[in-house]
Amino acid sequence: MELELWRYNGGITATLGMLMMRRLETWEMLCFTCEDEFRREKVRGETRIPAGRYRVELRAEGGMHARYQTRFGLWHDGMLWLRHVPNFTFCYIHIGNDDDDTEGCILVGEGRDEASRSVRQSTNAYKRIYPRIVKAIGGEGVWIMIRDLDRAELPVPPRVG
Repeated sequence: MELELWRYNGGITATLGMLMMRRLETWEMLCFTCEDEFRREKVRGETRIPAGRYRVELRAEGGMHARYQTRFGLWHDGMLWLRHVPNFTFCYIHIGNDDDDTEGCILVGEGRDEASRSVRQSTNAYKRIYPRIVKAIGGEGVWIMIRDLDRAELPVPPRVG
C-alpha cells in the first residue's frame, strides 16, 4: 500500500494535510491530518516529521499501545509506526484534534477547521482507516511519502525583454 501525506496548510503552531492512498492511476483521500509545525531545527514535541518516505509497521508495545488496546480491545493490533524517521523515536498515526495532542506524530480526522488548523471526528477517522492499513501491513507492506506542498517553492518565470 502506498500512502501519501499532502501537507497543504502550515502555520506557526500546526499543519493540516490530507492522507491519500494510491489506487492504480488515481488517489483516494482517506482523511485529513494535523501535525505540529515546520521547523528547520527540531524542537522536541513541537516539530513535524521531515518530508520523505517511511515504512509503516505495527508497534505492539509501550504505553500508547496499552491505552489503545484498553480503549479498543483486541481489535487494536498495535500503533501505526513510521520507521526510521530522522531525529525521532516513535512517530505514530493516531487519534487527536490539534497540535496539543501530538509530539510530532500524525493525527487523523474526518473533518478539519482551517482557521485553527485542527481536525475533527478523529476517533471515527482512525477506526475507519486503521483496519485497511493493518491488513496491508500484513500483506504487501505499507509505505508513506510525506510531501510538503505548503513549503513548495514555485519556479520564477524567466524575465522577458
